[in-house]
Amino acid sequence: MRSAGILMPITALPSPWGVGTLGRAARAFLDFLVESGQTYWQILPIGPTGYGDSPYQPFSSYGGNPYFIDLDDLARQGLLQKEEYEGLDWGSQPGRVDYSALYRQRFPVLRKAVERLWAGEEEAVREFCQKEARWLEDYALFMALKDRFDGVPWQSWPEGLRRRQPQALEEARGQLAAELKFWKGLQFLFFAQWDSLKALAAEKGISIIGDLPIYVAEDSADVWAHPEQFQMDEQLRPTRVAGCPPDGFSADGQLWGNPLFDWARMEQDGYRWWMERISFQFRFYDVLRIDHFRGFDSYYAIPAGAETAKEGAWEPGPGIAFFRSMERVVGQRPIIAEDLGFLTPSVQKLLEDTGYPGMKVLEFAFDSRDGGGRVYQPHNYPAHCVAYVGTHDNDTALGWLSTARPEDVALAREYLHLDPAEGENWGMMRAIWSSAAGCAIVQMQDLLGLGSEGRMNTPSTLGGNWQWRALPGFDSPALARRVRRQMELYERLPDEKGGEAV
Repeated sequence: MRSAGILMPITALPSPWGVGTLGRAARAFLDFLVESGQTYWQILPIGPTGYGDSPYQPFSSYGGNPYFIDLDDLARQGLLQKEEYEGLDWGSQPGRVDYSALYRQRFPVLRKAVERLWAGEEEAVREFCQKEARWLEDYALFMALKDRFDGVPWQSWPEGLRRRQPQALEEARGQLAAELKFWKGLQFLFFAQWDSLKALAAEKGISIIGDLPIYVAEDSADVWAHPEQFQMDEQLRPTRVAGCPPDGFSADGQLWGNPLFDWARMEQDGYRWWMERISFQFRFYDVLRIDHFRGFDSYYAIPAGAETAKEGAWEPGPGIAFFRSMERVVGQRPIIAEDLGFLTPSVQKLLEDTGYPGMKVLEFAFDSRDGGGRVYQPHNYPAHCVAYVGTHDNDTALGWLSTARPEDVALAREYLHLDPAEGENWGMMRAIWSSAAGCAIVQMQDLLGLGSEGRMNTPSTLGGNWQWRALPGFDSPALARRVRRQMELYERLPDEKGGEAV
């Protein structure tokens, strides 16, 4: 089946309270997806974000982002009063997320809701906590300790807590009992709203594509609770960290800084830590995009403390053995491999052996900085792939046309027959909709005809990322009708048969 979807981060949905949530705007967007003939809603990772606000550096692989809890829905439940959050400073620009304002304002409001939650639904909350104890106990204690020590990384905590000595942990749980109830209550509220939205999506025939970062943040409950899974020294500090080598976009490469996995150690128990992590993601999502797929073939290791990624080297990853273990434990689930970046024959062989669809990014077809070339041109797309104009890490279609090298833009305009009367962004989207790709995903910013002001993330930069938001009315009936007509033309409506789907 040929299919299509829209990449729209939850943060980017409109609301009066500073950030997109799981509430009314999310439910309305599901209606827009249905009306525009879509099958998929692709989102970015939904974990609790930390310093830098990146969804790819969450405090936990399991928890949900408290910012996504809808305040109006809480008010309808009787857990908040409108006057408790109306009139607060949620940021001065409705088209941008002000994360500092969110951090200041959201948690005091949510504390009131959680207090009332425990008072009114204690049995339900305790049942949730018991069911999720395997990850929730560590996460709640991690967050409570983060607050206690003014947000410093866990490596700077007192020795007993750094090393998770039982007596130190037990004392902390006693001292922070009220805080533990708060952080657990937040997760109860998140999961309740998420489960409701996901059930509504299923009812409407919309599948959710989620995103799993390959790496976890060093300052996270994941690493604090399980340091043995990572390449760490005796002082519990990474010996080597993740990144990628220099390329046409970055002369120094990208220094991500995440701790690297101890793949040899993980292999001994059948990659249990990973199996649990991936299994859990399918509670959230219908389809899972695995970020940085090539890292399972070989990964780029940079000595800890290096100033740039130039000093790194490639090391072998777990390869197909990892995915065979995953099939045995998790089963055959719908997965998209993010196979972008520096690809070798062995990476391509791994993709072929897994049977997962890879990704094709139209902008790479013409951008001489990347060198992707013809494999990304639509006439070469196989049916078993997922096509994009650009991802959250790329500029918008119009932004790319205005910032790429003139000779690259000229080639794109010639190849794609771009026409300002149609809208050059529509011409680029049409190229992937009309291709043989089984699934085609476009960014909401491209449907809205935004330039670089709509870009979600610029890799290797700090500040200004993850902030774009749509304004109320963005999902208009007229836009839905125009998109639906494209789905009809290129046989991507959910009830039409064609090539392969995800």
